[in-house]
Amino acid sequence: MEDGRRSASEIGRQINLSPAAAKRRIDRLEQLGVITGYRAELDHTKLGSTIDAFVELRFEGSTQVDDIDRAFSGLAELVQGFTIAGDPDALVRLRVGDLSHLKRVIDQIRRSGRIVGTKTLIVLGTTTGSA
Repeated sequence: MEDGRRSASEIGRQINLSPAAAKRRIDRLEQLGVITGYRAELDHTKLGSTIDAFVELRFEGSTQVDDIDRAFSGLAELVQGFTIAGDPDALVRLRVGDLSHLKRVIDQIRRSGRIVGTKTLIVLGTTTGSA
């Protein structure tokens, strides 16, 4: 999880397996769907996206879950979106360049469906876990 580019030889050394045995285990985890892919991590500040925000979305009571997903699924600024049980109905993580950009995206979301309320939380810092 720490480095998807790490070689089977290096992983094998860390867990006391031969490179071939480590490679077989990695291949098996991929086949079982435990390892679902590898990705690059980007420094978004260098790409001009400096603000992360979470937006809570509340919809009219008769709104279907699939309609909730459609309210944000096509956004270029979308990092993650969750439909959730309880209040609010959805939680969306956005990455934008500045506060004006954030305002435009929130306005776009509000126009997209039967949204009755939003609450925006701007991220000040980030800590990652090992899970």
